[in-house]
Amino acid sequence: MIFFLFPFQVMQANFSSVTEFLLLGFSNLGEIQLILFAVFLCLYLIILSGNITIVTVIRLDRSLHVPMYFFLGILSISETCYTFVILPKMLINLLSLLRTISFINCATQMFFFFGFAITNCMLLGVMGYDRYAAICHPLQYPVLMSWQVCGQLAATCAVIGFLFSLTGSLLVFELPFCGPNKINHYFCDISPVIQLACTETYINELVIFLGGVLALLVPLTFICISYGFIVHTILKIPSAEGKRKAFSTCASHLTVVIVHYGCASSVYLRPSAKFSSNKDRLVTVTYTVVTPLLNPMVYSLRNKDVQTAIRKVIARRRFLS
Repeated sequence: MIFFLFPFQVMQANFSSVTEFLLLGFSNLGEIQLILFAVFLCLYLIILSGNITIVTVIRLDRSLHVPMYFFLGILSISETCYTFVILPKMLINLLSLLRTISFINCATQMFFFFGFAITNCMLLGVMGYDRYAAICHPLQYPVLMSWQVCGQLAATCAVIGFLFSLTGSLLVFELPFCGPNKINHYFCDISPVIQLACTETYINELVIFLGGVLALLVPLTFICISYGFIVHTILKIPSAEGKRKAFSTCASHLTVVIVHYGCASSVYLRPSAKFSSNKDRLVTVTYTVVTPLLNPMVYSLRNKDVQTAIRKVIARRRFLS
């Protein structure tokens, strides 16, 4: 953390007269903010409880100690951290008249938000590869997805995610901020923050845009190729029941992928100059609140193996008590 904050402290001292930003968020909605607070608080508690349940069950039930659920557990942890970076501050601001965030905290929020967001993109790509290996190469699956390989893939996802995030955050906060400090958003997102810079930002925006293309389209392309091979293999299965079971193992993953990449691409795969505050806030709510909700609800809790494991854990606890 210290090594991350130091560059921003130097930049703030040398180039920026702005010491804090004002997050406008949903301030234009008046009393509706109280309703939003109740709704978002309930959704946040569901996200936390759902992801904690998933991680706990995967850890306690040995039948889930397989690569697919290992990555599900990692994704749940990452989603929990991802929402923790944004939602508590947003909830506080919905009840507060003082919606300020310091320069350093804004940079830190952006760094961790995009770090976990890009890590999630990479994890979804790895999970697509896991399904490809399981369905297309079942005999080689134990070798292709050994625990050593799983650990290396998970670590690589995190390293890539936070390296991309560090680069993007530095490109934003190396700019001088000497005038307006009102961020027309509920968190420190790249587009509304970079628009406040009091200098030309074209080069920074171009590099960030290209980084966003790589971070989103490379794993998405990998997922599409994996599923191309998966569909080709499934169509060769003679029985209709076998095809149904094979497709069912992929349906939840595809649901999360479509929502996650669809929302993220509509915001980040375009120049920052085309930032539209009202539209982007609505889309951003989808991938900061709804998508993390999909992971425990759609991907995991509707999975029969996870449901069985939850019942086993509950029954074991009752027996021990």
